[in-house]
Amino acid sequence: MAPAFEIQLIAAVTAAACAILGTFLVLRGMAMMSDAISHTVLLGIVLTFMLVRDLKSPFLIVGAALVGLLTVGLTEALNRTRLVKQDAAIGLVFPALFSIAVILISRFARGVHLDNDAVLLGELAFAPFDRTIFLGMDLPHSLVVMGQVLILNWLMVRLFFKELKLATFDAGLAAALGFSPVLIHYALMGLVSVTAVGAFEAVGSILLVGLMVAPPATAYLLTDKLERMLGLSVIIGAGSAVGGYWLARSLDANIAGSITTVIGIVFVLTFLLAPRRGVLAIWRRRERQRYDFAQTMLTIHLFSHEGSPDYAYESQVMHLQEHLRWDQEFASEVVHRAQAAQWVQRDNGNLNLTEAGREQARAAIEY
Repeated sequence: MAPAFEIQLIAAVTAAACAILGTFLVLRGMAMMSDAISHTVLLGIVLTFMLVRDLKSPFLIVGAALVGLLTVGLTEALNRTRLVKQDAAIGLVFPALFSIAVILISRFARGVHLDNDAVLLGELAFAPFDRTIFLGMDLPHSLVVMGQVLILNWLMVRLFFKELKLATFDAGLAAALGFSPVLIHYALMGLVSVTAVGAFEAVGSILLVGLMVAPPATAYLLTDKLERMLGLSVIIGAGSAVGGYWLARSLDANIAGSITTVIGIVFVLTFLLAPRRGVLAIWRRRERQRYDFAQTMLTIHLFSHEGSPDYAYESQVMHLQEHLRWDQEFASEVVHRAQAAQWVQRDNGNLNLTEAGREQARAAIEY
């Protein structure tokens, strides 16, 4: 395979693996826990490396996963004291553990390819040069690792989808049905830790957080169904990863930064233009509700004055500005919409209710 294709494939596989777990983190309101774990697992990597002295050892993943679980445990222990909130607990735990890892690297791992910049930023451009033989094929080491992580994440979600779904949306019901929300929670955090370790060498912790949070957050704006959200998260993450590579290539820029930029652009566009939850859709819905309410108020106003001596005055369009305190432009638009709905008829500047308009007014008054 050509290096360019391998870089895109590594990025897409990593994005897909992160998006699967990130979906549940976003739904649980624990998006920033991915940031904490992505930093603190470095301590597990360093401690395990000091024991085995081999950066390729599978025990690195085990050590990192254990420290990831330690991060979650310490954070929740602080949160349960009710002296600090969860966000503050995360802000206390992960800098402490991460700083210990940095000190250990600078003190005991000098000269080892475990520097802070590589862990934080990663460099996808170099990923194809670190190769391994897997199933008789010469493949990039990062692709093999993240491919296995992707399969593991997919299998775990597929096998325990019902349990994850219940524990995410209603932990009380999950416990009542015999599931253990705590066990499910720590299993999920363990998978996040394993994914963070696998993604370190290829993309670094900063891009890892972006891949784990932004695609699911974008998918959340597009659908209410968990299954569809998972699929959209994977598609958005993988698509942004490939798009970010080509953006980096065209601008001669950093690949990780370009991928993050593309993900951010996709999120912002979705945030603005999503059919139901986008800013534009919400604005249109509020404007429609505003005019719908105003039309109902117009029918009530006319209905309450029907048959009265002052009806000729109260039914004038110009009077609406005084009585209902509407400006001329808004009043004209409300009348136009009410006519289109066949609630009122206009006769030389005066408004008369139709039978449909009277029914609308009666229904609103009774309600």
